[in-house]
Amino acid sequence: MSATLKPIPALVTVLVGIVLWLLPHPAAVDVRAWHLLAIFIATIVGIILKALPMGAMAMIAIAVTALTRTLSIGESLSGFANSTIWLIVTAFFIARGFIKTGLGRRIAFLFVALLGKRSLGLGYGLVAADLVLAPAIPSNTARAGGVVFPIMRALANAFQSEPSTGTARKIGAYLATTAFQGTVITSAMFLTAMAANPLIVKFAADQGITLSWGTWALAAALPGIASLIVIPWVIYVLYPPEIKETPAATQLAHRELQRMGPVAPREWIMLATFVLLLVLWIFAPQLGDLNATTAALTGLLVLLLTGVLTWQDLLEERGAWDTLVWFSALVMMATFLSKLGLIPWFSKEMGGLVAGTYWVTAFAILVLVYFYSHYFFASQTAHISAMYPAFLAVALGLGAPPLLAALVLAFSSNLFSSLTHYATGPAPVYFGAGYVELGTWWGLGFLISVINIVIWVGLGGLWWKVLGLW
Repeated sequence: MSATLKPIPALVTVLVGIVLWLLPHPAAVDVRAWHLLAIFIATIVGIILKALPMGAMAMIAIAVTALTRTLSIGESLSGFANSTIWLIVTAFFIARGFIKTGLGRRIAFLFVALLGKRSLGLGYGLVAADLVLAPAIPSNTARAGGVVFPIMRALANAFQSEPSTGTARKIGAYLATTAFQGTVITSAMFLTAMAANPLIVKFAADQGITLSWGTWALAAALPGIASLIVIPWVIYVLYPPEIKETPAATQLAHRELQRMGPVAPREWIMLATFVLLLVLWIFAPQLGDLNATTAALTGLLVLLLTGVLTWQDLLEERGAWDTLVWFSALVMMATFLSKLGLIPWFSKEMGGLVAGTYWVTAFAILVLVYFYSHYFFASQTAHISAMYPAFLAVALGLGAPPLLAALVLAFSSNLFSSLTHYATGPAPVYFGAGYVELGTWWGLGFLISVINIVIWVGLGGLWWKVLGLW
């Protein structure tokens, strides 16, 4: 994304903010809440239209909230003290260890070597690698685009399947589609698998709902695994590769693994740190309710002390620092929209409109609207920031079980990324490679979204009943 100001999107952003600021506000709403809403929506519009990079838009929002005295300077900067934000920033640093040591690449090639004798197995191999890496690599763009995508390209090239030669359907198109849709699912399965997931945790906490790492992973486990089994097969049937047998893939994987040599000491340290993090996150309740951010910082401590990561590595992790800025701004504004009474007011008003409706029916409609409205968003973060708090508040007003409502909307916040070629960070990476035509991408994306909804609501609903979520 260009760092320069884009005049027309910037003008639209400013006009949206001014119009909302000047509109009369309901008497029941604090004028500061209304002004903050104007700044918030203008920020989201600026992010969607890409008037400036997300971090720059966030800094402008922080400055405007303080400059207009909508919030004090301390309140405007309060987002930087949020522990959830530091969880995701620390996870970015840990993810750099996977890439720097080569462990992520090794894991991916191990799955290719194990499952890659047939093209269907090759698809499962790429998805399995993504699944293993997902808990520790919070940027699905870094995970899918930085680790899995280059391997997918190498495999397609090995079978001479390239868009430039008209041979994309030989196997490259199937692998690109499967790898992308796989990362959509794995992003929904772990709190630390997508950068904006902790933002959801914060919004849920504002409504008095606690989403721990373990609760999220357990609730997503059964429907997530089912989707990872079904979706590659569905793509294989509906969008089959011309090449069915792929012994060359396993040979390529073995050659790459031999080239990498034996597992290096730094890789063993990285692997041990990963296992430590999983233990700390999963067994947090048994460890005195250990904070997830404390666990992540412990893992980072190990990597720094052992030299796997250096301070320079952390300084060069631009995604982490960028996330720190925009995350802090969005969390700050969302928090004060609730504290100043706007979200509770909206919830009460919407609840009144659907009063008397059975909560299951009303909640189902609410989730579908939330899910398919992602056609209008090019950013998961923007969508979540704009709609998750309000939709969760309305769901609670309908009488939906709090934990169930928070999790279903959280899972939807990842699964809706299957829809378009701009829905999430990895989408432009895979679509931009040219293997899949636009109409096919959208058509398969919609169909896969329906299948995911059926799996997660049907099988997931039964699983959540067993877990006592509703």
